[in-house]
Amino acid sequence: MIGSARYTERLGQIPTPFYFYDMELLRATLDAVSTEAGRYGYKVHYALKANFNERIVTEMKRYGLGADCVSGGEVRRAIDCGIPASDVVFAGVAKTDQEIILGLDEGIFSFNCESREELEVINALAAQRGKIADIALRINPDVDAMTHQHITTGKADSKFGISYQEIDQVIARLGELKNLNIVGIHFHIGSQITHMEPFEALCERANALQDWFEGQGINLRHINVGGGLGIDYIDPSANPIPDFATYFAVFHNRLKVRPGQTVHFELGRSLVGQCGELLTRVLYNKVTSTGLRIALVDAGFPDLIRPALYGASHRIENLTSATEQRKSYMVAGPICESSDIFARGLELPETRRGDLLRLMSAGAYGRAMASNYNLRPFPAEIFSDEL
Repeated sequence: MIGSARYTERLGQIPTPFYFYDMELLRATLDAVSTEAGRYGYKVHYALKANFNERIVTEMKRYGLGADCVSGGEVRRAIDCGIPASDVVFAGVAKTDQEIILGLDEGIFSFNCESREELEVINALAAQRGKIADIALRINPDVDAMTHQHITTGKADSKFGISYQEIDQVIARLGELKNLNIVGIHFHIGSQITHMEPFEALCERANALQDWFEGQGINLRHINVGGGLGIDYIDPSANPIPDFATYFAVFHNRLKVRPGQTVHFELGRSLVGQCGELLTRVLYNKVTSTGLRIALVDAGFPDLIRPALYGASHRIENLTSATEQRKSYMVAGPICESSDIFARGLELPETRRGDLLRLMSAGAYGRAMASNYNLRPFPAEIFSDEL
């Protein structure tokens, strides 16, 4: 859609940088995930940390998705956008007292608890308010997600979750915490996972843990396997919608679900990653003394931090180049930091001042992670059905 002459002309009139969301692609993605999850009766919670724009979250509500939140602000945003509190799961390794109180007062579906001390705090706050808190134990399964170290969350030395080696101690303590009601267990092993092997390993670990819980006389109503399904950053046009069918089939085939037990997922990037793009304009071109050709654009890492933060790569295209002649470029932003670089050695049609570039696959962790560094304004957000 965005590559068509009609849309390029319209977008070219909007001040850059800004995010553009293809709502038709978003809805097609939500159709796909709803269909495939529905085959097995799975419940999907949208991970707001990927993109918390009101229109995006409201669209999730329209498709019947719940919310996966990691802050009180996200809990508030989900409920304000119409997602029932009973469909909200609240994770986060360091919840504040006020965030916990918000979840208690709203009556959320579950707190995903990540430490023994957190259990004690939630119990005390629930007791003060005369409430019983439904909780799931987030267990660190020591499963390698085989992804970037900054977005791997299920290894033994991760800050996330309760070690599976101390579960017996946690269960022994739960008997004394009268204002907690354990309803399930929760996992999340990482993000941008593009092979099914880590999910298969997660199923095996989850099966063993469920057997252990049953041996303790604890029947779990819910099992939450988190999210982590990746997207195609290399050729997004060829694979705009992730392979949800294969993803959910792994859990259907490998996870031993007990009668009456519900299975929950927390998907974020795979739902919104491909529908968003960052549009930026070329301000200047320069060539260094070493012959390096640089296209300097008006977007920087305050607008899209992923490349600077952990070397992420986004496909970049020139939408308005007047020539097909291709040259090698560094694409860099205006920030006074050497890390403000979007790409090196990138083959592009020859760029000129004023050319419009798009950084694809930016719908997840793009605008949501933006900042005002250098006192730059936040990039605007434009929706395809509003043009």
